[in-house]
Amino acid sequence: MAEKKRGMLVLEDGSTFTGWSVGAEGEWVGEVIFNTSMTGYQEIITDPSYWGQMVTFTCPHIGNVGINSEDVESKRPYVRAVLARKICAQPSNWRAEIPLPEYLKAYEIPALSGIDTRRLTLTLREKGVMKAALSTVDLDRERLWKMAKLAPDMSSLRPVWEVTRERTERWEEAPRQRWVAHLWYEMRVSEGSPHVVVVDCGVKHNILRHLAGLGARVTVVSAAASPEEILAQKPDGVLFSNGPGDPEQVPETIETIRGLMGRVPIFGICLGHQLIALAGGARTYKLPFGHHGGNHPVQELATGRIEITAQNHNYAVDPDSLAGTPFEVTHINLYDGTIEGLRHKELPVSCVQYHPEASPGPHDSLHILRQFVRSLVS
Repeated sequence: MAEKKRGMLVLEDGSTFTGWSVGAEGEWVGEVIFNTSMTGYQEIITDPSYWGQMVTFTCPHIGNVGINSEDVESKRPYVRAVLARKICAQPSNWRAEIPLPEYLKAYEIPALSGIDTRRLTLTLREKGVMKAALSTVDLDRERLWKMAKLAPDMSSLRPVWEVTRERTERWEEAPRQRWVAHLWYEMRVSEGSPHVVVVDCGVKHNILRHLAGLGARVTVVSAAASPEEILAQKPDGVLFSNGPGDPEQVPETIETIRGLMGRVPIFGICLGHQLIALAGGARTYKLPFGHHGGNHPVQELATGRIEITAQNHNYAVDPDSLAGTPFEVTHINLYDGTIEGLRHKELPVSCVQYHPEASPGPHDSLHILRQFVRSLVS
C-alpha cells in the first residue's frame, strides 16, 4: 500500500489545517469557501462558477458514488481544490466510472481528506471568505502563510474569460430523467420552437439541458458577443448565465445587456442576475462568506410562495441602490434578506440569483425556466 502523503492549507489569517493528499501534487493559491450541500459534489466541482476557489464540503463524506460522465456541469472540473473530512477512494454505485481522487488527479486538482472542516467552516463564517495557500510538497507554514497573503484577490480577477466558450454552438441535449420529462416537458423542439440564445459566462450544462427539454432551440454564444452578434442569431429571448468572479469585472457583458434591453426579452441566472442589475444602474457588493449550498429558502413576494433553492455566489445586489432604477424586487432570501430576484417595471427583463435548474427542492424552481420559455411562444 502506498504511503499516505500529508498536505497543508494555510489561510491568510494564519489558520492552518492539515490532511491527507488524495489529489494532484503541488502548490496552489485561491479563495476558500464552504458548500453546505449534502449531495451533488460532482456537479459542484464541475461548475465553472467555482473557478479559482477551494471548496470546503461540510458534508462529512464525498466521493462515495464516484464520478460518471453524465452528471458533469461543464467540460472539466473548475475548482481550485477540494477540501473534505473524508474523500472516498473506492466508490460503490452502479453509475460510477472513476473514483473522485483519480478524476481530480487527471485534471491536476489537489484534494485534502481528513481536514477539520467544522473548524474551517466556522472560521470562514466568523471572518469571511479568505485567500489561502495549499501545498502537498513543502509544508512550511510560514512560507505558505506568506503565499496566502500575497495571492491575488478574486475581486481583481476576470475569471469569466477563463470559462466562456470561444465559438457559437447549438445545444440539443435534454434532461435524461424520464419522470421529470413527464412532469414538465410537454413541448417538443421544432423549427417553430422559441429560440433562446444563452450568453455563456460560465454556464452550467443543466441550464442548457432544461431549456432544450422545455422545447426551446438553444444557441450558446461567448460572453464577448456583442448585441449585434446576438441579434444576428434571431433570438426570441436571451439568457445570461451564471459564472465566476466579481460582476463589476465584466463591463463588456454589462454593456451588451444595455444594448439588448428593449430589443429582446432577457432573463438572467446568478451572475447574469447581477450583470442585469448593474446594467440597469444598481450596485453589487461582496457577501461575507457567500451563499453556497442546496438549502436556501427563497420567497416570491407576489405570492408568498417559498422555494428551497440551490445557490453559488459571493456577490449580491445592493437593495439601497435600486432607487431610481427600473427594477423591482421579486424574490428575497429568508436567511439574510438578500435580493434573490428582480423584474424590470416596463420591459421583459427579469432575473434570479439562485439556480432554478439545480433541483434541490427537488423541483421547486423549475417553473421559472418554464415561464421564461413559454413567454417567448408567439
